Formats: sequence, structure tokens, C-alpha cells
Amino acid sequence: MHAPAILPLTRDLVLVGGGHAHALVLRRWGMRPLAGARLTLVSPAPTAPYTGMLPGHIAGHYPREALEIDLVRLARHAGARLILDRAAGLDLAAGRVLLQRGRPVAWDVAALDIGITSDMPDLPGFAEHAVAAKPLDAYATRWAAFLAEVAAGRAAPQVAVLGGGVAGVELALAMAHRLRAMGPPPAVTVIEAGPEPLPGTGAGARAALLRHMDRLGVTIRTGRRATAIEAGAVLLDDGSRLPAALTVGAAGAQPQGWLADTGLALTDGAVTVDRHLRSVTDPRVFAAGDCAHMAESPRPRAGVFAVRQAPVLWHNLRAALGAGRPRPYRPQRDYLKLISTGGKGAVADKWGRTLDGGWLWWLKDRIDARFMAGLSQLPPMPGPPLPRHTATGLREELAGGRPLCAGCGAKVGPGALRASLARLPATPRTDLLTGPGDDAAVLRHGEGVQVLTTDHLRALTPDARLMARIAALHALGDVWAMGAAPQAALASLTLPRMSEALQTRTLTEILEAAAEVFAAEGAALAGGHTSLGDELTLGFTVTGLAARPIPKGGARPGDALILTGALGSGTLLAAEMARDARGPDIARLWERMSTPQGPAARLLAPHARAMTDVTGFGLAGHLLEMLEASGTAATLAPEAIPLLPGAAEASRRHASTLAPANRAALAGKVALPDTPLGALLLDPQTAGPLLAAVPAPQAAGLVAALRTAGFPEASEIGHITSGPAAISFAATPG
Repeated sequence: MHAPAILPLTRDLVLVGGGHAHALVLRRWGMRPLAGARLTLVSPAPTAPYTGMLPGHIAGHYPREALEIDLVRLARHAGARLILDRAAGLDLAAGRVLLQRGRPVAWDVAALDIGITSDMPDLPGFAEHAVAAKPLDAYATRWAAFLAEVAAGRAAPQVAVLGGGVAGVELALAMAHRLRAMGPPPAVTVIEAGPEPLPGTGAGARAALLRHMDRLGVTIRTGRRATAIEAGAVLLDDGSRLPAALTVGAAGAQPQGWLADTGLALTDGAVTVDRHLRSVTDPRVFAAGDCAHMAESPRPRAGVFAVRQAPVLWHNLRAALGAGRPRPYRPQRDYLKLISTGGKGAVADKWGRTLDGGWLWWLKDRIDARFMAGLSQLPPMPGPPLPRHTATGLREELAGGRPLCAGCGAKVGPGALRASLARLPATPRTDLLTGPGDDAAVLRHGEGVQVLTTDHLRALTPDARLMARIAALHALGDVWAMGAAPQAALASLTLPRMSEALQTRTLTEILEAAAEVFAAEGAALAGGHTSLGDELTLGFTVTGLAARPIPKGGARPGDALILTGALGSGTLLAAEMARDARGPDIARLWERMSTPQGPAARLLAPHARAMTDVTGFGLAGHLLEMLEASGTAATLAPEAIPLLPGAAEASRRHASTLAPANRAALAGKVALPDTPLGALLLDPQTAGPLLAAVPAPQAAGLVAALRTAGFPEASEIGHITSGPAAISFAATPG
């Protein structure tokens, strides 16, 4: 008897935060996933900065991208769903992670690696006029803006750093080095409340770092506290006013405030954990990194401990889910501290011994590069081998080794679809106003019409809530394209095999998200059908009402073509499946696919002579359908066609599995250029934009209205011309 190909999911593990320990857990999980466990990562951003390289970035030695850990790529590697939201609480009784924007996420086992913050909410003016060194992403962004202001002469090179510990001094040296390379010597001042700087550092290291501060002109004021932050100055407790165009908070780093409301035992605000990294309050909750306090072996906050905790955390999370026994974490008593000194040099401090020199930067750089390579150069995970004997054609179908795309990229190609639809018999009904192949069925309904459409998508993300929103918006596309008002929807859902508890959680997520989408459009989710299968597939059948449906045909020569959004979703999704897309690009893609096109449809409907949504056949395929139905041709302006960030670059290495079929369907009809744009004109779009033909005099006003309404990429991309259905280009695409 054969074992089931798909094993049921039975337990939910949720990682809260994308810190170093969790990033390493994701990498290990991808190599050895635990059967039956569904893994979720909750993070406010698609990337997490690596702390070890931040001073080098501030000093100008590394670009911002060099220190970003790509959580989207790691989540794909681990088979995890990634929820881009900030945690706001932990409900122990209900087993839920509370989120800032979205609905709670259920867990059976949870782990926290949310770092710390050096924000100073009690210091007047800090929130308005300063930036905390942690979280690192906000500081790095503000630093880049400050450098631009200094370069343009809009800001003086005056910086104040609150906190004279290692973090504050290291960042002060980095900022001084960068600013000195830009022009006149800067004024960088470190403010330390204690009697001396660099507390907790060995005497030799302290002396070396003070020499580097003197070399770069960094001054330090000890025994002083900031009492308020103003625009352009720091007020001190001795009544003095220190000019500062940029103020950075690097003192008093503390865990996230919401931990105090969880009911977990805390030490100085951090989650108190035992030697297995479990909360001493609730063994289902783990914590690592700076947000954890090791009760049996307290250590200072340092990234090295998060890195060393990762393999033990990975093992113990598996044990908590039912696989093995937990192991203790035994931290080292001391660790090598490599503190950068602005330029490409560093000071080493361990066991009271100190070294200083450029070769230490080389060592630090190698350590950092090795760490980042381990999280970016992920080992390939080959699929199961083919059997020795296969039917003719199987190996050709699998040529290239690419997995089947999700979303619209998984649909049947236009050639096969049209050939099959051509065999359908003509309908004898007089109340059906459309035939096979139209965007939707149009039925007579009172004095108007009722639009009926259905669409199903193979899941492009394991986040059921996000996928439900995308699938619902995708299904609404044909209703909006015909100028109809959505009326009702039925769901058709296939869930992967999972326990009844996970079925309930997943169905709740899907139905809540879909109902929100339909309710926002005045429609009701009236019911549907569910089943279990090999993978998550979501579909919706939607009806809508219209007084006058907008046809796909009807475009006239001289009309302008308006596209409401950017292209490239299929290519980006193919790149993401191959772990070759940038996390921020995928985050922006999810945001675009989650944006309703209803407001755009309502702006265009009173003016459009023809309209369709751009989905599986790509812009070229859907435009050609419009032209064939209208008896016209079109000329496109390549430079006006908007593309999603990262799509052009991704198209050089990736294409959706549906793209070749789209190209074959256009053979002999459209001559596409051999450029990234040419490839993206064939790209299948999921929850794609609307394409409308409108009278030319109204085009500019409509584009402006669309952009004001929240469609910043809306563009006039060409115009309708006379002649047989064909697409030409006004200029050579670049």
C-alpha cells in the first residue's frame, strides 16, 4: 500500500519577528521540515537588517541591500507563510498572536524574536525630531535622507547621539567618517548620562575607541542627560542647547512594550526563558535574541547569542511539536567584540585583551559576509526523481525543471481554451446575451442585465487570508470590467489535508478575508462549497448588475487606451518560486494584487467604449481580443506602459509557465520585441489592472482622476487605429 503523497497538517508553529535566530531557524527548517507542522512567520517588513553590518553601511562601506536579510526568500525556502504585519500582543488563553492591522493568527507553539527598541517615548520631542538606532531599518532610512539633505546644503552636518555605550560610539564614528568624506568637518557629539563612556568595555578597548573618536573629531559629553529634543537641537539638563540637525537615540534599549501585557514572566521587560529557551510561564512560548532573558545564565544583549541560540531553538521547537526531546542552550561566558572605528578598521575586545587595526576589519567583514551568504545562498531543494519508465512526452513537459506557476500563471493556455470552446454547441436561450469565450455571461435581468462570472486560482502564497483577498478581487475583475455592480458570490475552496482544528482556522481566515472584500463592494458572500485536496485552491463565482454592460468590443479609431496598473505579476511570482526575487518587490506585488479595481472601474465605466481586465492572456492577448471584437488595431507607446518594481529584471531569467502558450497564441498576429517589455506583454496577471478604450479628449482627465483615487501607475498607453486586429509600437521598446 502506497503512503499518501500529501501528509495532513496538524499543528501550527508561528515565529513572531524576523530576528537573526528566526532567520537561521527558517534556513534549517527548509533543509529538514517537520511533517504535519504548518510554519508561519510574522514580520512587519519583507526584510530584516543584519545588525553586524549596520555601522559599515552608515559609514558608506556597504549598500543598504547588503545588510538586508530577505525574509520572503527564506520563507519560500522553509515552506512558510509570511504575514507582513507587526505583532501587537500575545493571547495565551486563546493561542493567538495579535496584529497591528490584521486579524489574529492562531498558534499551537509560538516563538518570539522581535529584537529591542532604543526609542525614547518619554523624552519630549523625541518622536517628532529624533530617530532611534533600533529598529535599524528606520534609522538607516533616516540616515540616507539626512545625507541627501547635507549634500544639498539643506542641513548642517551636526549629529547628536544619545548614549555613550558601544552602540552609540560605534555609530558616532561611522557617521563622522561618512560626513567627513562629504565636505567640511562635521560636528558629531555623544551624550552619555554616566560618569564615563563605554561602560562595560575593557580599559584597553575604551582607550582605543576614545583615540578614534579624537581622530574623527567626535566629542563626548558625560554626566549629561537630554531633557528635550527640538527641531535642530538637543536640550541638556545643565540648561545648554546642543545644535543637531540629526539626533540618534542609542541609549536605554529595551524590549517591545506590548510584552508587558502578555502575562509572560519578564525580566527588565524581556521574556524570561529557561535553559531550553521556553518561557518560564508557558512552555508553548519560546523566545530568543534580545527580547529574551536567560534566567539561568544571564548575558548582555548581543547578536552573537541569537546566532548561537538558533540551532537549539530549531531543535526545541520541533520537540514542542512532538519530534524528540528538548536540548539545553549553554551560552559562552564571553565573546569576541569587533567594534568598527568609522573607516575600515576595528577594535577587538575579549577577556580584557584589546587589538586595534585594519586587519580586524578584514576579519569582521569576512565573518559578516559568511553569515549573510548562509542566509542568501540557499541550497536547492530538488523534487522527487522521475521513475525509470515514463510515458512519451512526460520528460518534455517537465523540461527545465521549473515548477508549475500559481495564480493566473497556472491556467490553461489560450490556444487549448479556444479550441475547446469552439466545440461548444450554440445556446438556444434568448436571455443569454454572450457566448463562450467572453469575460462573463451576461443575462437579461429586468430592465438591465446580470453578469455572471467565475474564477479559480492555485494558491500563490500559503497565507490563506492574503490568498483569499487576492482570489476574491481577481474574480471580481470581470464584473468590474463590464461596468457592473457586484451582487453576490459563492466560494469554491480546496484545502490541503489538515486536522479539523486547522481546517476551522484556515476556513475562518479565508471566509473572513473574502467577505470583507465583497462587503466593501456591496456584495454578499452567500455560501459555497469546500473540499480537501493536495493544495490550496480558491475560487469564487460572482454576479453583478448593470443597466448597460460595457462590451469587450466597441473601441473606435482615435480612442485612447488606459491601463489602471502595472504589469509583471506572473514573472515576479515565477521568480519568487525560484527564490530569485527581492523581498521588497514581492511585498509591493502582494500590495498591488490586494488593491480593489472597483473604484477605477466606476471612474472609467461612464466613459469606456470597451473594457476588459488584464489577466491570464497578458496585456497583448487581452488587447488583441478587444481589437478583434471591435474590428480595429492599436498602437502602443512602450515608454508609457507601467511595470512592477523588479519585473523587468526578473523577466531576463524567469517567465510564467503560461507565457509560452500566450506567445504561441499571438504567432502571426503580433510582432513583440525581444526585450523585457516584450516578454511582460505576454505575462499572465493575477488580480490585474483594467484596460479601457475611452474617447481621447477625456483620457488625460481620467488618468489624473485614477491617480488621485489611489492608482498611481494608471497611464495612457496608446490609442486605437483603423485596420484589421494588430498591435504596433510607436517607438522601439527599451
